[in-house]
Amino acid sequence: MRTIEFREALREAMTEEMRKDERIFLMGEEVAQYNGAYKVSKGMLDEFGARRVIDTPIAELGFAGIAVGSAMNGLRPVVEFMTFNFSLVAIDQVINSAAKMMSMSGGQFNVPIVFRGPTGSAGMLSSQHSQSFDSWYANCPGLKVVVPSNPADAKGLLKSSIRDNDPVIFMESEQMYGDKGEVPDGEYLIPIGVADIKKRGTDVTLVSFGKIMKVVLAAAEALEKEGISAEVIDLRTIRPLDYQTVLESVKKTNRLIIIEEAWPLGSIATEIAFKVQLEAFDYLDAPVKRITTADVPLPYAPTLIEASLPNMERVIKAAKEILYIKR
Repeated sequence: MRTIEFREALREAMTEEMRKDERIFLMGEEVAQYNGAYKVSKGMLDEFGARRVIDTPIAELGFAGIAVGSAMNGLRPVVEFMTFNFSLVAIDQVINSAAKMMSMSGGQFNVPIVFRGPTGSAGMLSSQHSQSFDSWYANCPGLKVVVPSNPADAKGLLKSSIRDNDPVIFMESEQMYGDKGEVPDGEYLIPIGVADIKKRGTDVTLVSFGKIMKVVLAAAEALEKEGISAEVIDLRTIRPLDYQTVLESVKKTNRLIIIEEAWPLGSIATEIAFKVQLEAFDYLDAPVKRITTADVPLPYAPTLIEASLPNMERVIKAAKEILYIKR
């Protein structure tokens, strides 16, 4: 095991796959000469050259369309959006071309492509640069949506995403690129669609994904000090969702809280809550709770950001409420 940064884990995944398969290439704004806006692609231009690490104009719709066309013709592009907020400009190509092509062509064309980049809040960037698009893209059949929470998962999942023959939305966080974690030596893959139980527990199940996992794990540790045993599940993939891992946990703990950085309407938390009440209703000893971002455009002021996003205190409070602890 080695301790490396999140950005290094992503770079290793892309580099290892590009060495094995000449059809794979990286394209996006500033990925080449500038080494990536967040230095994820540092050194890749030197190794692979300008034909495989390609700087694009500020034209997300255009280069997303070029990538989809190249994937339909046998290549395997990795497209970096500087932020998924900018993917709104390209969403027609992602949804109407990449996601639907296999179905519309009757199986004649698959689109092996990875769209990757940061999602969610990154601090004081205000409303237009702070949205979580996880549940947006997970709503679309034809896409797979991966949201890793640590460097080891990021590397294993990105390698699996690059090898997948379907379009994959791979979502990161600007606030996680410098996070360090242990990453295995040698070749390894993490399968898409399999959740990970980060902590075993008996009293309440906490489900999350992406950078909010840091909030959830901190809350679980604090709850443990108060004698409350929380089981923590990292979904890792939100399309397809690993419902079974969540259901088995709820059958053991009898209580569930889902925490995510998204607006409440149509969230992943909403979907999981529906599935649990459908298939594990008789096991529940309290209503399912969810903690999401406030139903407002994210503000600029740090105090309002803190009030809007999920935090440790909200998780602890919700856990005590469904355990009927009045303190």
